[in-house]
Amino acid sequence: MKKLIVVAAAAGLMSLAACNKSTDNTTNATNALENATDNLENATDNAVDAAANVTGNATDAATNAAGNAVNAAANATDAAANATNAAANSAEKH
Repeated sequence: MKKLIVVAAAAGLMSLAACNKSTDNTTNATNALENATDNLENATDNAVDAAANVTGNATDAATNAAGNAVNAAANATDAAANATNAAANSAEKH
């Protein structure tokens, strides 16, 4: 009789443990799914931000290149004027 009670108690405890474990597994699976969803949202946000950064950087680089070209042309004009002035100054001294 004692063995039967022990076996019944053990079976009951195992059933209870199995139920609790099932709940724990469901909770873990739910948490894992929520984490995966959050990770996917973060990856999407990061990709959108990266694309915006690339576009912004390309626009800035093109603007800087255009400004540099204008400045280079102005420098070339100034250099030509300086050469003309130097030639005129040299001619005046001789």
